[in-house]
Amino acid sequence: MSAAPCMLACVSHSPIIMIRAQAPQAEPEILAAYARTVAAIERFDPELVIAIASDHFAGFHLSLMPPYCVGLQAQAVGDVGGFAGPLDVPRDAALALVVALREAGFDPAVSHRMEVDHAFSQPLYRLLGALDRYPVVPLFVNAIVPPLLPFARSRALGAALGRHIRSLGRRVLVIGSGGLSHHPTRYYPAPEDASPEVYAWELAGERGGSMTKSQWLDRLLEMHLEGAKMLVDGRRTAQDIHLNPAFDRRFMAAAATLDLQAVDRWEPLATVAEAGIGSMELHAWIAAIEAYRGVDHRLPHESVYEPTLEYGIGYGMLVAGGAAPSRSPS
Repeated sequence: MSAAPCMLACVSHSPIIMIRAQAPQAEPEILAAYARTVAAIERFDPELVIAIASDHFAGFHLSLMPPYCVGLQAQAVGDVGGFAGPLDVPRDAALALVVALREAGFDPAVSHRMEVDHAFSQPLYRLLGALDRYPVVPLFVNAIVPPLLPFARSRALGAALGRHIRSLGRRVLVIGSGGLSHHPTRYYPAPEDASPEVYAWELAGERGGSMTKSQWLDRLLEMHLEGAKMLVDGRRTAQDIHLNPAFDRRFMAAAATLDLQAVDRWEPLATVAEAGIGSMELHAWIAAIEAYRGVDHRLPHESVYEPTLEYGIGYGMLVAGGAAPSRSPS
């Protein structure tokens, strides 16, 4: 079976994007790139979307934290910056992905009732127009707590994913969500730094007994609203959030070539020290880019980077491939 065209869309996420206290100077350019990408996805009309992203103690907790997990069914919570609702997960396609990854030497966990947060729902909603507009297989990667994954492992997983996509003969959009440099430990502290009630939530969610889901989400909303103001009034600085434009630009330059072999030499803890724990979300980009490269070698036609302190992140977007179907979709 010949490979159908593939499309790649990697994009940063942040709760504060949706509630920013002040627009960054580059926001018009960022929104314009988003609009072009939305139009390109609509022309491409994907038959399947594979979304790779992390989680921030919404659905995955310390009591059981797999390195990778494929959702056979998924629901997004209504966290700050996110959009609540069900994803349209095609079970057969999700199971086929699990089988393919296992045959390639990976053993992803499987969730029959995955809960995801803004890491998935923000790009899905903003790029696709709705969480359930297209069939979506969610692939979770742990990017928030040690033991941290080797970057080479996610690149290898992406290569296996690419071989599977190539075998499908369908138009597939691969979304990588996260990064670039940022350090959101104010909201999601490392377990050893968390207060007892926050640690109890991080350990087991509502089963931890310290707060309900509504209380956890209310906490996040209140803290992010305050945090958005702190980023523009000087109480939180680029240094505080580990905003590192030099790191970000090096990564974006490599990503623009689709050649990420250099990340195999990255040491996770050293990367965190350089670009914050949020830089671990680049596992999603790395896997997505490698998957796309296994199907389609066209270089990116959209690349954006801005050190958006107002969003609390180094903001990046990278888009490649895609093509209009030969006929109008019915």
